[in-house]
Amino acid sequence: MSLRLSLALDAGGCVVPAEGRIAVFAPRAGLDLSALPKERVVILQPLRPDFEAFEAAGFASLPGLADLPEGERFAAAVVFLPRAKAEARLLVAQAEAVTSGPVLVDGAKTDGVDSILKALRKLTETSAPVSKAHGKIFWFQGGNNRLTEWIPAQENRVDGFVTAPGVFSADGIDPASALLVRSLPEKLGARVADLGGGWGYLSTQILTRAAVKQLHLVEADHVALGCARQNVRDARAHFYWADARTWRAPDQIDTVVMNPPFHSGRKSEPELGQAFIAAAANMLVASGHLWLVANRHLPYETLLAERFVAAEEIAGDNRFKVLHAQRPRRPKR
Repeated sequence: MSLRLSLALDAGGCVVPAEGRIAVFAPRAGLDLSALPKERVVILQPLRPDFEAFEAAGFASLPGLADLPEGERFAAAVVFLPRAKAEARLLVAQAEAVTSGPVLVDGAKTDGVDSILKALRKLTETSAPVSKAHGKIFWFQGGNNRLTEWIPAQENRVDGFVTAPGVFSADGIDPASALLVRSLPEKLGARVADLGGGWGYLSTQILTRAAVKQLHLVEADHVALGCARQNVRDARAHFYWADARTWRAPDQIDTVVMNPPFHSGRKSEPELGQAFIAAAANMLVASGHLWLVANRHLPYETLLAERFVAAEEIAGDNRFKVLHAQRPRRPKR
C-alpha cells in the first residue's frame, strides 16, 4: 500500500491538477495507487512482471518514455525510487522533464530517499517531506529543466558494451557470467536460449560458436533488453521482452545458458533461480543441456537432481559455482 502517497495528497498539501494524465514511474506490483484517479494514470514500468500486473489491473501501461507520443506532457508525476542511485536520479529527471505540474518522489530510507532529497534541494525548491513507514515522500514543481545534469549525455559503455543506469551489472562484466563463459563447451547445439540475458554479455559469447543457428535472448528488463539489441549484432539472435519463468520458446531448445537472478529488491529469493531452472527443464529437448552459474550459497542442486537425469558442479570458486545438468525429466501429471 502506498500510504505515503495517500498522506501527501490528503493531508500533506500536494495538489494534483484536476485534468491531464499522471505519469507513475517504476511502481512495483501490488502497490496501492488508489489515491490517484485510475483513468488518468499511465504506468511507466520496464520490468515485465510488474508491467503485466498493472496492465492486468486495468492501468494504461508502457515500458518507458520512449514509447510515448513525441512531445506528450503530464499534469503530474509520481516516481517510486529504485535502489540504484544513478537510475533513481535519471527517473526523477525524466519525470521533471515531461511534467508541467507537481512531481512526487517516494522512497524507502534504504533506497536512498534522503540522498535524493538533499541533492534536489540544491537544484530546486522542494516541499517538506512526509515521513511514514521507514520512508519519505516529497514533491517539487516540474517543467523547469533544472535536472538535466542527472540525465546521461551519452550512452554508458563499459568493457566495450552498452549498459544503462539500474540494469544488472551496469558497471562491467559480471564476474559470475565471466566464469560461466570460461566453463562453456565449444559445442552447445543449434538452438540456444539465454534466460535473463541482461544487456547481452552471455549471448555475445555464445554466438562466437558457428554451430549455433538460433539464439533466444529472454530478458524482463526493457532497458537491459534495449542495451542487448545494441550489443548483440547478429542475425541469429532473437530478442524477447518477457519473464523467463513463463516464456514459451518458439521451438524446443537444445541448450539453456543462464545466470539467473536471486533478488527481489533487497531480499534474497532463491525461488527466482529455482523457477528459472524449472522453466529451462520444460523447454529443453530430451537430450538437452542446462549451464548455469550461481552464488555458492544458493540451494539449486536438489531441484536440478529432481528435474534432470544428471547434474554436477563443473567449475567454481569460493563465491560462485557453475552447474551443468542434462536430459530433463518431464514432470509427472
